[in-house]
Amino acid sequence: MNAPRARPLGQDADDLDMEEALALVKDPRGAADPGRGHGTPAVPAPISEGESRTHAPDSGEGDGHKASPWSQARTTAERAARSVPRRAPVSVSLDAALGLVLAAPLSALTDLPSFDTSAMDGWAVAGPGPWDLREEHVLAGHARPEPLIDGEAVRIATGARIPRDATAVLRSEHGRLDGQGRLHATREAVHGQDIRPRGQECRSGDQLLPVGALATPAVLGLAAAAGYDTLAVIPRPRVEVFVLGDELLTEGLPQEGLIRDALGPMLPPWLRALGAEVLAVRRLGDDAKALHKAITRSDADLIVTTGGTASGPVDHVHPTLSRIGAQLLVDGVKVRPGHPMLLARTKEDQHLVGLPGNPLAAVSGLLTLADPLLRILAGRAAPEPYTVPLRDAVHGHPYDTRLVPVVVRADQAVPLHYNGPAMLRGIAASDALAVVPPGGALPGQELELLDLPWALAGMGNA
Repeated sequence: MNAPRARPLGQDADDLDMEEALALVKDPRGAADPGRGHGTPAVPAPISEGESRTHAPDSGEGDGHKASPWSQARTTAERAARSVPRRAPVSVSLDAALGLVLAAPLSALTDLPSFDTSAMDGWAVAGPGPWDLREEHVLAGHARPEPLIDGEAVRIATGARIPRDATAVLRSEHGRLDGQGRLHATREAVHGQDIRPRGQECRSGDQLLPVGALATPAVLGLAAAAGYDTLAVIPRPRVEVFVLGDELLTEGLPQEGLIRDALGPMLPPWLRALGAEVLAVRRLGDDAKALHKAITRSDADLIVTTGGTASGPVDHVHPTLSRIGAQLLVDGVKVRPGHPMLLARTKEDQHLVGLPGNPLAAVSGLLTLADPLLRILAGRAAPEPYTVPLRDAVHGHPYDTRLVPVVVRADQAVPLHYNGPAMLRGIAASDALAVVPPGGALPGQELELLDLPWALAGMGNA
């Protein structure tokens, strides 16, 4: 059952796009939408300038192409990445491996621990007490200590090598010295107590992690403990970002019809958080020749363009792709915001993701097309889909998926204000994007969430 089209939080009626509303009135499906129920009028999602305003569910009319369903577009991006010949693994130092995927199994190069070690500060003891205490101390990192004989004990530090013939480690808090310097146990010392035996964690040659494991900080620690200085990994996908539009400023306040470029600062760190290596960010303006030259000269695995994906007089992405003989794999997606996004194969081993120019619409394109493509190129496993119930109702587009910024509070997804295609205020405060089906969703309805990359992995090249 479709939810009623409630007005989104923080959105006034005059925020809605009148052209799209008129287009919906002209759409014969609009008046007979079976999901509307009881005559409730459909409230369209706000759309980006340049997005299709007459796009019916399967016709593709109005913008010259047939848009793909949202889930199908994501699957197409994954398949496109799988068609690319896998780049050869590289060997990198441990400090350069964070966030990369193992290209070879991580097998132990030594036993862990590689010798019997003390798990606690205290005394290594041999046989039953009380014990005569040796004067020396056994410290971590020192050479093999002298063996013990029954009735002897020696001070020992955590991580130090256990003397041969020691039977247990008596913790510092469990022993006392008498006036003659003999050690007495205040709690029974069980045979093997607080001794980490050689090979307790693994034996040399044991597989610790399989191919495809993500090199997290803990994995790097394990690799170091197991004897590794370098790791064989799948290299990061290389990305170039081309920012289009003559109206964009790189500093200062908006003025004289010019606006600040939000995507130039936002996309590179976002792409790095998705596992990519960003080779360059180039501002090309609305110059068809510059765009053609940049695309044909790029040797990146993925080109990301911003703006210019619709059919206006300065929208040069489609004509340029046609000119170079690129194969359009996704030409519009049934999602709001971000409908005019696209995915093209420009070379056998290169793809282009065209993002809309509006900021939240561009985020939608990143998560719809760039994220699954980069994930496959980087060898990462797909995250397990999960759902969270909504706290508040969310209005829906009549026939397209909506991606709405939310925060998760007390196991509920709370839709955020300022979720129009040109707005970043909502996404900047969000934990995830909720996938809202056509028709909207009611309070308590379970919706799939798309985590933002830093919500799980942290900032940087994670």
